[in-house]
Amino acid sequence: MEDHVFTGGKNYVLDPELSKIVNASIKLEMPLLIKGEPGTGKTLLAHAIAQNLDMPLIILNVKSSMKAVEALYQYDTLTRLNDSRFGDSSRDVSNIEHYIKMGKIGQAFVTEKKTVLLIDEIDKADTDFQDDLLDVLDQMSFDIIEIDKTVRAKNRPIIIITSNAKKDLSDPFLGRCVFHHIAFPDPEMMNKIVQAHFPDLDKKASDACIEAFYRLRNTRGIEKKPATRELINWIRILLMDKNFDPRFLSKSEIPFLGVLFKKSEDYKIVQRQTAGSY
Repeated sequence: MEDHVFTGGKNYVLDPELSKIVNASIKLEMPLLIKGEPGTGKTLLAHAIAQNLDMPLIILNVKSSMKAVEALYQYDTLTRLNDSRFGDSSRDVSNIEHYIKMGKIGQAFVTEKKTVLLIDEIDKADTDFQDDLLDVLDQMSFDIIEIDKTVRAKNRPIIIITSNAKKDLSDPFLGRCVFHHIAFPDPEMMNKIVQAHFPDLDKKASDACIEAFYRLRNTRGIEKKPATRELINWIRILLMDKNFDPRFLSKSEIPFLGVLFKKSEDYKIVQRQTAGSY
């Protein structure tokens, strides 16, 4: 078995504990379940692993109504019916396999190159979906019942599963995963993240932006706190403004609040505590 070691991404700041758990899951060939509030870099972790290990990234975005089989394959009955009725296709309508399309997990199984498979927001799905999925990931195979065929993984993918912890996951599901909780970055870690994205940013400006961000984020009464991605976008737009002076951020007037706060009530609460204009 080839030894894959994740060492971090170009713009992904990796703390030592997360590095250990990622590489442990790779060695154990077990799915890595990542929990944490939105915006803590759960999804970006999969992108960073794929980039660092030079592997394709396949993303399954879980929906609340999704059935496990949809993640494996789809049988396109409508196209087969149209081909049968109009007869203008090169496909043989008697061969059902021509109308089987691989879902995201199916794609990860049949590709010739080892992939990173991201199963994003698993907590949106019901318990049956979770348990059916893990049976497939345990066995690294699934059956296509329409053609009585078993699909086996050519290469076991590196599997990253994210959860926003909105719903409890089943015990069997948890028991088959390696787990890590990504806490929201403290100011020291956030400074490293900002420097990774803006290596030429002056330290005084960086410190001012981060201090103002945490001060706004901790405003009492807001429902959706701004996440790391909002901070990065906020700094990006501040730097695009030729009138930007980081000294202003220590005062009440905070520019571009709409980049940080996306809910109307949150915006109003923060706006009331600042001048609200720039």
